[in-house]
Amino acid sequence: MDDTVFLTLTQNVMILVLMLVTPVLIVSMVVGLLISVFQAVTQIQESTLTFVPKIIICILTIIILMPWMLNLFTSRTVEMFDYITSIIK
Repeated sequence: MDDTVFLTLTQNVMILVLMLVTPVLIVSMVVGLLISVFQAVTQIQESTLTFVPKIIICILTIIILMPWMLNLFTSRTVEMFDYITSIIK
């Protein structure tokens, strides 16, 4: 295996991971920001207040986006395997 092939495959995997994780991270960041604003306005400084809503929202986001994530993952994986087989031949 050539270095460029390895780097291309690694780059494709990293892009796939970023594409799969980005929606969950954005939703988590927005919920965290909203909770922080709520804590600043009400002066409630409970540290566990941020974790439970973020976990619930992240799980709901994963459940809602699971068909898209699975479709993206399988299509990109098939593309990468096709790329590997084209290089081997």
